[in-house]
Amino acid sequence: MKAKVLIVDDDAAVRDLLDTVLEEYYQVTQADSGAALQKFFAQDQPDIVLLDVQLPDASGMDLLPQIKKNWADTEVILLSGHGTITMAVEAGKRGAYNFLSKPFETEKLLADVKCALDRKEQSAENTILRRALETMSGAASPIFRSQAMQQVVRTVERIAPSDATVLITGESGTGKEVIADLVHALSPRSKNRIIKINCAALPRELIESELFGSVKGAFTGANADRDGLFRQAEGGTLFLDEISEMPVDTQSKLLRVLQDQEVRPVGSKTSYKTNCRIVAATNRHPEDAIKDGKLREDLFYRISALSVYLPPLRERRDDIMPLANSFLRRFSAQASRDLRGFKPEAVERLTSFDWPGNIRQLQNEIQRAVLLSEGDEVAISDLSVASSRTGSGPADENETSFTLLEGVERNAIMQTLKATNGNKLETAKRLGIGRQTLYNKIKAYGIET
Repeated sequence: MKAKVLIVDDDAAVRDLLDTVLEEYYQVTQADSGAALQKFFAQDQPDIVLLDVQLPDASGMDLLPQIKKNWADTEVILLSGHGTITMAVEAGKRGAYNFLSKPFETEKLLADVKCALDRKEQSAENTILRRALETMSGAASPIFRSQAMQQVVRTVERIAPSDATVLITGESGTGKEVIADLVHALSPRSKNRIIKINCAALPRELIESELFGSVKGAFTGANADRDGLFRQAEGGTLFLDEISEMPVDTQSKLLRVLQDQEVRPVGSKTSYKTNCRIVAATNRHPEDAIKDGKLREDLFYRISALSVYLPPLRERRDDIMPLANSFLRRFSAQASRDLRGFKPEAVERLTSFDWPGNIRQLQNEIQRAVLLSEGDEVAISDLSVASSRTGSGPADENETSFTLLEGVERNAIMQTLKATNGNKLETAKRLGIGRQTLYNKIKAYGIET
């Protein structure tokens, strides 16, 4: 669809000339006065306004604020046969994109209109992204400083408006849930809910009723009809985290739902139509999950129509200190502390560490440092990450950067591994967690096996 350009000039010859130059590339309309321009305010918004400074009933300079008030995203290029530097500066102050003197060169005019359109589109994208980030859940805004994460955001901006399923991959702690939130927030479905489920957190016998719903008497304890998450996410987005941990037989039923767009509650003889977008995530390499029998190949192809890969924190070090400072502000406020930042040695330590647990581990490290720090800046002595280690090898027991609860969990894993002679499958069973979850925790906690 062509961009819209409105020409406002009292000289019919100028309007026709501009129309001739622009009509091949743009949808052009004309107005011959300030009064005629004001009638357009109630109509479709143009992308660009070419505005003469001297109109018979108004000054273009005075009309500028009215245009920006009614069409905030429209770019205005002022035209004048008697332009001065002072006039051009004043036009810029009032919101004009540029100031052109008559007579103008065709190439210059076309270039300025194109540049104005580029700025309008970039401004619109930034506005959409800013509004999306403001509506996202979470205690702190995500950080997209590195080139790698800026590329992720550009990918999300392109795919979010569609209804196609999205698969987000990346290591544990890289922020896959944040990206799912962003996909939803930038989509037309953002006016409705995003419903989330961690497929590894529910027992096999409950996950189907949680997803699809159930009818009274379907199984022991089903004392009433229950809406599933598909029903709750109607018109919105359903986020399936750790989808490779979903039982394979449930994956088969999920595939059927995605193909038919129909859901049959557990114990029911009838189905209902569903309308929600699926965003899935996994911390496993999909090819490995398929090879290991953890992810159905046909389901993978169905959910990976659009894919987003989140690189680990060690591959986007430009994000480390912005994230660390964001966490510092949050946890300092929670602890009623007034920490101003990090000392240079602490910055060096944080940026050189590889963070096997990614953003989640960095967050825990900063929370710990806030509680332990005695000065007004975080010192290197307040950090628990190793001085000579960059995450390539296992950590000693005293080299962790975890909260007290996670320290207890780490010790429990170590003791259970010892009791089972390193048998990870048996360890996972005794701890009541999935095998992949155990692998992720072993890696995040730097446990040597």
